[in-house]
Amino acid sequence: MVELTYRRTQSAVAVVLSFCLLCLSGTAQDKVIQQFLGKYCLECHDVDIQKAEREFESFALPLKTEGELISAKEIIDQVTLKEMPPKEADQPGDEERLAVLRALRDGVASARGKIESTGARTVMRRLSNREYEQTLATLFDRRVDTLGLTADFPKEKTSHHLDTIGNSLITSGFLLDQYFQSAHTLVESRLGKPELEPKSWHFKDHFIQYEELTGSHKSAFNFEYLCLYEQPNTDTRQGGYGHIEDFLEGVPVSGIYEIKAHAQAMHRDTHYDASIFKIDFSEPFQLAVVPGDVTKGHIHYPQAIEPILATAIAPDKEAKWLTFRVWLEAGQTPRFIFPNGPYESRASVLNVNKKYKDEFTGKIAASGVSRSHILKEGALPHIRIGEIKINGPLPEPEGSREEIAVFGKSGFQEKSALDQLYAFGEKAFRRPLTDVDRTLIRKTFEKRRAEEATPRQAALDTIKMILCSPSFLYLAEVTDEKATELGPYDLASRLSYALWSSPPDKTLYAAAKSGDLTKPEELKKQVDRLLKDKRINQFAVDFLESWLNLRDLGNQPPARETNRLYYSENHPYSMKKEAQLFFRHLLQSNGPVTDFIDSDYTFVDKRLAALYGLPEREKLTLKDGFQRVSLKGNGQRGGLLGMAGVLTVSANGVETSPVTRGVWVSENILGISPPPPPDEVPAIDSDVRGATTIRERLAKHSSDKTCAECHRKFDPLGFSLETFDPVGKWRTNYPKPNSKAPAPKIDSTGEFPSGETYTAFNEFKQILLKTRKDVFTRNLIRQILSYSTGRHMEPVDDYIIDDILATVKKDNYGFRTLVVESLTSDIFRSR
Repeated sequence: MVELTYRRTQSAVAVVLSFCLLCLSGTAQDKVIQQFLGKYCLECHDVDIQKAEREFESFALPLKTEGELISAKEIIDQVTLKEMPPKEADQPGDEERLAVLRALRDGVASARGKIESTGARTVMRRLSNREYEQTLATLFDRRVDTLGLTADFPKEKTSHHLDTIGNSLITSGFLLDQYFQSAHTLVESRLGKPELEPKSWHFKDHFIQYEELTGSHKSAFNFEYLCLYEQPNTDTRQGGYGHIEDFLEGVPVSGIYEIKAHAQAMHRDTHYDASIFKIDFSEPFQLAVVPGDVTKGHIHYPQAIEPILATAIAPDKEAKWLTFRVWLEAGQTPRFIFPNGPYESRASVLNVNKKYKDEFTGKIAASGVSRSHILKEGALPHIRIGEIKINGPLPEPEGSREEIAVFGKSGFQEKSALDQLYAFGEKAFRRPLTDVDRTLIRKTFEKRRAEEATPRQAALDTIKMILCSPSFLYLAEVTDEKATELGPYDLASRLSYALWSSPPDKTLYAAAKSGDLTKPEELKKQVDRLLKDKRINQFAVDFLESWLNLRDLGNQPPARETNRLYYSENHPYSMKKEAQLFFRHLLQSNGPVTDFIDSDYTFVDKRLAALYGLPEREKLTLKDGFQRVSLKGNGQRGGLLGMAGVLTVSANGVETSPVTRGVWVSENILGISPPPPPDEVPAIDSDVRGATTIRERLAKHSSDKTCAECHRKFDPLGFSLETFDPVGKWRTNYPKPNSKAPAPKIDSTGEFPSGETYTAFNEFKQILLKTRKDVFTRNLIRQILSYSTGRHMEPVDDYIIDDILATVKKDNYGFRTLVVESLTSDIFRSR
């Protein structure tokens, strides 16, 4: 008994001593911090001055609130990057920096678990518009982009470019009406269509096109040919779309149709100057089919719903039958396009008439836009179609994919209608049905039967109800309200929408149903499986649209007259594809995330290779698609910041700005959002008399100390990118301000607030790699977690984020490791 009492006393004394030592340690740490702040920070950040709205006079350990935690992390970041104290102020020695950083980090670590979040919990959110369409395509097992289901939806609101944040995904009364309309359109067009025997149509003449082509086509060949002269969506629109005038009513029902076109590529070997047409004549002419709807707008013009349905190569020497098997919705008529055609037909004709007028015997109209004589005597490049055959709707031997997806292999069965509806409801809701769910489904079906709807129609109307239910439209949590971690079904949905933007597949749903998914080892197993599936391509597309804001590529398009190739070669498609393939490569190979900052390789097609001036431009063809190419020794490319897509989306389409691009790099690459400029600060364009470059304009603007405080942080992030024009092409000079003045030379040098200097783009990236790779990696983790959980990360989340970072660093900064660790973390699994 005495011995036991002695041990208890000894243990208590040890606890007290440990507590006292901790307090003494905390006091010593606080003293180090207070001395540092007093010596280097309070001159600008005391209670009275609070420069940049930062006040550190009251800062002290231990950290007790989330605000204090934010301040501590902010001081750590600024001191680590040597951005504070400012360059002109007295600088601490390395030992002083290390001492205060050690004290601050210990203080942050001690606060772990003691500071409550302001609500680090995901708000129940609806499906984004893209997730909505992707989910419907999965449930009905067929593409739905031909229906334009979200075309009239309100524009999605994003938060820091993310379209998955619950607080931003608002559901209005108008949107609810649109959901009903979309459900009705989808169900009736795919499952409510009448059964029709295949029918054939044959068109051999009366190919009337755009008004300005009418006279020429009547004169040259009396409308016996459908001609395509230019790529779609040009300014003047003369021959970009070829419709069938006698088939404007379109197909009778939605289905698969076989379209045959007797077509030929005309004059790809033309002797006319290739620069007139702005295309690569070494590439065969492409003929593609897109849907058109005469009720949705001018049939000769671009329409909101026109995905490319099929593509073929038009033969050069003689016309041949080309076959396309496409899906068309009821009322849609096929339209032919020339994807790699000349940039603008009207301008081409004007130039041909001007430059080669002596070659024609026919009279050339004074306007210069007539083409009948060129069609009769000349060599105008175009695609010519002489006959078109359409047959359909073609039967599907196993039954329609929609019928099987919704009702099962046996199709709709009246006797088991309710069971079929329950099964579809479970797939749509992504969880087992409750008694309330079943009752609502049964009552809806019975109500429609009582109103004398046929059994099938009653079932279809019930499906519409399911597709308008909150349980379908929302990623609703069925996890118990008191639980802190997601239940298996909610976890399955969060995971599948994070990586596939679609509902859980059978395997993932089974793991949820068994309850195993909530076990760490099973969750990791499922993450690995989803990453290996081909559907992971959707993650590359959708995450990059958010993180890098690539969805805005094209929202501020450059002027057509100075950037014709941007349009004629569809550079936005190639730009996005490069980033997606790079992303997927790092994900599949577990390559280091530092490759996002700088790499000695990238992925290009023929068009990007030409834009980048790479040697592969001489060898690649469009048929080769995208290829991995080496960038060793290339100081102009490498990493995200050398990609044209990033450089275009970070510019305004007309001119470049170190401020705009610098802020973009700060926010998207480093995860640091600069404060907005004060209201009293004038725009950069003010008082620029005599300025000839953006750097000179910034020098005038930043002479105000209020401006300089922020500009010194993000301007250096943009100066090195000035060697790229608004569409990502390398340059050494700015455009000439006028015809007489010389083109100003670009100064791409810069200095970071922390003192590092660079003279070129490549040196700039090396500084980022050397001093800011952990800042970048931490931001990428935060982006992945915010995108996948539907909420922005908070300061208290940084403890787990730091744990993930530590694991990623041990695995050579592997990107796959980063994704797996993020999607198996406590943050991802929490409500």
